[in-house]
Amino acid sequence: MVHCARVATDAEMLQAWRDGDRKAGNELFQRHFEAIRRFFVNKVDREVEDLVQRTFIGCVEGKDRFEGRSSFRTYLFAVANNILREFYRQKRRDDRLDFQTHSVADLGAGPSSVLADKREQRALLQALRKIPLEFQVALELYYWEKLTGVQLGEALGVPENTARSRVRRGKELLARALTRVEKSRDVLQSTTADLDKWAAGIRDELGPRP
Repeated sequence: MVHCARVATDAEMLQAWRDGDRKAGNELFQRHFEAIRRFFVNKVDREVEDLVQRTFIGCVEGKDRFEGRSSFRTYLFAVANNILREFYRQKRRDDRLDFQTHSVADLGAGPSSVLADKREQRALLQALRKIPLEFQVALELYYWEKLTGVQLGEALGVPENTARSRVRRGKELLARALTRVEKSRDVLQSTTADLDKWAAGIRDELGPRP
């Protein structure tokens, strides 16, 4: 009988890293690199790799402050979200920038660099970039990373009910944005009628499932 080696959990890898095992830290980052890259890829232009690096540096600096109340993956998304917000505050030189009203398109991001084969997917990517950033983040974490309400709240730093409310409001805003970026009634109906399918299709193109 062949016995497969047990794979260490994130919590175990984190503890080993805290105990001085740099290899464990590197393995932990490799596990989540694609997810963090995916977080940034539809929200900024050429800065994706730099923001991914900043996220992991922030994680290195804060690893002893992580208390384990959420998963390490959720914690990484929280760090990435803070890095993203700080990036746009610095870019606009505005510490009071309101991410409930400003989209990445408002903040100067160009067309999405994500390549999508289907017209519905391209319309969806464009529309996501035209809704306020807080709602774009919530929707992408919900659709692409499959975060639960609890996990979403932890990643966004808000109560679970608030996180769920952002997803609902985000869907409404996304539907309106789709009508502005897509003029074909057939494509628009297809996208809005099966949002989960088209969002999942984009997720599959962006990388491995969580």
